Amino acid sequence: MLKIVGISEICISKEPGDVLVSYSLGSCIGLAAYDHQAKVGGMVHCMLPFSKIDPKKAALKPCMFTDSGVSLLLEELFKLGASKESLILKAAGAASLRDEQGLFKIGERNYVALRKTLWKSGMLIEAEDVQGVASRTLPLYMKDGKATIKSGGREVVL
Repeated sequence: MLKIVGISEICISKEPGDVLVSYSLGSCIGLAAYDHQAKVGGMVHCMLPFSKIDPKKAALKPCMFTDSGVSLLLEELFKLGASKESLILKAAGAASLRDEQGLFKIGERNYVALRKTLWKSGMLIEAEDVQGVASRTLPLYMKDGKATIKSGGREVVL
């Protein structure tokens, strides 16, 4: 079953027939995670880097922010049996769309927040397609944990 992970949303699954997908990852960051041993995976689609800019909003929508959204994704996966040692992480997005002068650098800041959050958790990204100026779609296939990137009319395995 196709499960769309919209902006500021998270989705966790143990169903082999599910495909989790985040569309139009521009400056937003998408993180797909899959544990082959526990057969559990999930995805988060975050639009802003750090929750400290609006703690009230972060309390209501933690996945709006990369730091709190990624932490929530990991927490939920660990509850379902995933482990740091076997969790595979793949990231996409963090582009500089409509910010050619680099005034806001939302994509760059989202990527920094992602790396910082994962570093604090003792985890690394296995594969990524980030930055640049392209919008991306990130599907995660629960049957085998494969993640792909769809952008510019082509699809590649991440």
